[in-house]
Amino acid sequence: MSEHPLPPVIRPGPRPPHATRGLVAIFCATFFELVGVFMLGPLLLLRLKDGGQSTAVAGLFAATVWLGIFLVTPMASALTQRLGRRPTLWLSAAVPVVTCAGFGLSSWLPLWFVLYLVAGMAGGLRWVLAEAIVAELAPPGQRGRYVGLFETMVGATFVLGPALLAWMGTGNRLALWVAFVLLLVGLLWSLAIPPLPQATDQHETRVGWAGVWQALRAHPLVMAVGFIGGVFESGITAMLPLYGLALGLGATAAALLVAASGFGSALMMLPAGMLADRMAHHPQRRWGDGARSRLTLMRVCAVLTLLATLLIPLVSGMPWLAAPVAFVWGGAGGCLYTLAMIDIGSREQGLALVNGTAVLVLSYTAGGVMAPALGAAALQWSPTLGFPALLVFTALLGVWLLRRSPA
Repeated sequence: MSEHPLPPVIRPGPRPPHATRGLVAIFCATFFELVGVFMLGPLLLLRLKDGGQSTAVAGLFAATVWLGIFLVTPMASALTQRLGRRPTLWLSAAVPVVTCAGFGLSSWLPLWFVLYLVAGMAGGLRWVLAEAIVAELAPPGQRGRYVGLFETMVGATFVLGPALLAWMGTGNRLALWVAFVLLLVGLLWSLAIPPLPQATDQHETRVGWAGVWQALRAHPLVMAVGFIGGVFESGITAMLPLYGLALGLGATAAALLVAASGFGSALMMLPAGMLADRMAHHPQRRWGDGARSRLTLMRVCAVLTLLATLLIPLVSGMPWLAAPVAFVWGGAGGCLYTLAMIDIGSREQGLALVNGTAVLVLSYTAGGVMAPALGAAALQWSPTLGFPALLVFTALLGVWLLRRSPA
């Protein structure tokens, strides 16, 4: 993957004071903020459609939040260096509250685009920094458990936000203000985060794009794993309803494929993190050190994505296979992301950890954005040949990269 040697693994020192309190606050703040975010997003799209906007405009609006994530992610370490970790978390929680109020007070479309872009930037900042801090504050020997639990919690908000909106009713005028209250609760929990120690590499580590490039050269496999995980957990999930319809499934059955992928992701990430801990601390070192044990699990996940993808030609004749295949795609893709995050947290600290997390988030987002675009073209060209060929190539790429990589 790279001629540059991997940097030595940083041995964790004593846990920062109030680490447990910090983890509780970050978990709760992220939970309430994301439930509000995933309730607000569908609501805004439906209001645009009800207001007579075209599907193209609504789609462009939905893409704006991802543009915000792309813009801010490389700058997360620079903002953290300038403001400090706790104030940066406060900023990432306060901005969505303000933007949500703006959606409720104005219906001017250009302002909505600006607000959604800014909200996406705040979300990207929260994504990178919260993941990095959870990995750093986790108790020694339990990083996999805590990172896996955090990722599972994040996955649950993908379901809870839209479910709460459906329960209230998309036409309910109070729905937007319920989302506002959830975001406000997330802000209050963020303010409860205790003081965090200053990053030890505050003045040594590069920040911004230079820091991201440095992290990529040090851990090139993170980019590959993040991309493959983004394709199979996030990107393909967006394509599953269209794939189900192409197979001849009804609209309800096609939509349920998304649920199957989500259940796979939610159910497998925590066990994967706990297994990474157990393998890394096996009394007889049966799986080698922590890096080698995590690489073994990544290889297993990559092989599972390939095996599930090879079943696609059979799905047209046995449509019931579509749900198990989607379950494996979501679960294995989510586990790849989780294991990569555990690996970064085991190797880096401080701003270097933020840079490494930014690489993972950027590559995961790239996979999540590219997969629907390429997948839709392949699905339109040939549901039985083009779409499977694209996914088999992606899965094979993941298996090959992980197979040839040293621990």
